[in-house]
Amino acid sequence: MFGGHLIFRTLLVGILCLSLVSTDTCPSGGMPGFPGIPGFPGRDGREGIKGEKGEPGKPLKPDETMKKGATGVSGFQGIPGKRGLQGDNGVMGPPGPTGEPGDRGNFDSPRSRLQSAFSVARATRSHPDPNSLIRFGTIITNINENFNTGESKFVCQIPGTYYFVFHTSSYDKHLCVNLIHDDKKLAVFCDHIQKGNQQVSSGGLAVYLKENEKVWLTTGGYNGLFAEGEKADSVFSGFLIHAH
Repeated sequence: MFGGHLIFRTLLVGILCLSLVSTDTCPSGGMPGFPGIPGFPGRDGREGIKGEKGEPGKPLKPDETMKKGATGVSGFQGIPGKRGLQGDNGVMGPPGPTGEPGDRGNFDSPRSRLQSAFSVARATRSHPDPNSLIRFGTIITNINENFNTGESKFVCQIPGTYYFVFHTSSYDKHLCVNLIHDDKKLAVFCDHIQKGNQQVSSGGLAVYLKENEKVWLTTGGYNGLFAEGEKADSVFSGFLIHAH
């Protein structure tokens, strides 16, 4: 709207000047009019047709066509997979060559002297007191003198595992025998008989001993143990199984 008024005004001034020229009252030159307002931007044209594919680019240097890139950084280690099924057993290999003969053993070595064993017997018909030490006065075997006849106790000189066993005869009375290790009762063996009968009972136990520890036998509340020459014996024995 404003542009139309401006054009109209310009034309009107021009007509007036032409009429004044004929009467010599119009100036020699009119002043320039105001510049027109720029028009609105035009719309984009239609998209052109896609061109043909170009040729591959050339490397900067001929020797760069076969050049290998640098090795990348290793990735994080993945989670271990599940364990697979066990495969079949392989074929047994051939036997290996025979080894060389070993050195001859030394029978005089200190290890060969690590021996301990004893067997002692009680040779009396009299019963020991109830709940008391059972004394054995007859020595059958006493290797290295580890059974102390004065105490009637075995005294360990070689630390290791020992086996102790006893065979006792009882007559006319019940009998209970206790196996003692340093004042600790390890096992109790009891035999109950009818009056007037004679019976034999036994018991054994493996015990680990340290040096100077002791093992012996005692009676319980029943003390029917006895011996009668060739008719009945009561024997206590022990021996080293394995030295430590």
